[in-house]
Amino acid sequence: MSLSLGIALYLMIWFMTLFAVLPFGVKTQGEVGDVVEGTPASAPAAPRLMRVALVNTLVASVAFVIVWATLEYDWLGLYIPPENSAPAAVTP
Repeated sequence: MSLSLGIALYLMIWFMTLFAVLPFGVKTQGEVGDVVEGTPASAPAAPRLMRVALVNTLVASVAFVIVWATLEYDWLGLYIPPENSAPAAVTP
């Protein structure tokens, strides 16, 4: 896997896992009982975005290592060697 593919894959995994990790441990203003005027009761009381980013980075890193190992070691059997990928040229 090239470096650019690895970076692109990691960023894709990071943003996809962000939406899974984002709601963990969030208490809404309605649950806390302190709804700020002009906001819905379902708005987070204290979003703790740095904690979410750190947890998300950890989860995304584990997922990336699994995907990288799967591709690198061909656990799915998808690799076709170059000599077997096309028929040999006919020479007169």
